Amino acid sequence: MCGRYASSRRPEDLVEEFEVVESRVPTPLAPDFNVAPTKEVYAVVERPPTKDSPEPPERQLRVLRWGLVPSWAKDPAIGNRMINARMETVAEKPAFRRAFAARRCLLPADGYFEWYPTEQLTSRGKPRKQPFFIRPRDHGTLAMAGLYEIWRDPTRADDDPERFRWTCTVITTQAEDTLGHIHDRMPLMVERERWSSWLDPRTAGDSLLGLLTPASPGLLEAYPVSTLVSNVRNNGPELLEPLPLEEVPAGLPADLTDPARQDRR
Repeated sequence: MCGRYASSRRPEDLVEEFEVVESRVPTPLAPDFNVAPTKEVYAVVERPPTKDSPEPPERQLRVLRWGLVPSWAKDPAIGNRMINARMETVAEKPAFRRAFAARRCLLPADGYFEWYPTEQLTSRGKPRKQPFFIRPRDHGTLAMAGLYEIWRDPTRADDDPERFRWTCTVITTQAEDTLGHIHDRMPLMVERERWSSWLDPRTAGDSLLGLLTPASPGLLEAYPVSTLVSNVRNNGPELLEPLPLEEVPAGLPADLTDPARQDRR
């Protein structure tokens, strides 16, 4: 799964990198090094310029809430459970299939966090979990494949600007071998040359799954970080700093504690 990630890019930088035509960001989000479900996040989408416009979709940068609320939902709290959509079933599950057909997005991230159970035990006798930060080896932006929905709040008046809630979810797949040591799932990344086809709501459904492929081995790197990230109230660039080697718990996979990681900061 993907339940926590980091997003520190400025909106103007995302507009340039993702070739956004129009920014719909009313107020820039603060850099967030501990993005958790229900938080607001940046998303790149393609929408018609106006409702029912015959013009082709334009690429926009928007702010969405993480946790997808299907348009048919009675209670928006369902979004708390819809933070991830599995690639294997995304085209079929009722909660995601409509969005998969026409409302796809890219969720820019610096990287994401996963937790690995160590040999150490907590006071309750359960394995103590060591957080890892996983990011592109070149430190570029991670373009995670996502879906978005627009939920109409029936309790709000038609002229209420808050009547529509825009929400999103991250699509996940089976982790490649090295990262699979940490967790068996990982977010899907969309390669730059496939961004346009993925975002275009006119792309035919039978070709969509072919646009999604797991990250190539070696594209991402993972390293242990402080357990401070386990508390969502902690937030700052220090959460992305590699854990000093003397503080790395025993029993972690050797290929995830390579001293050379200190040279890749």
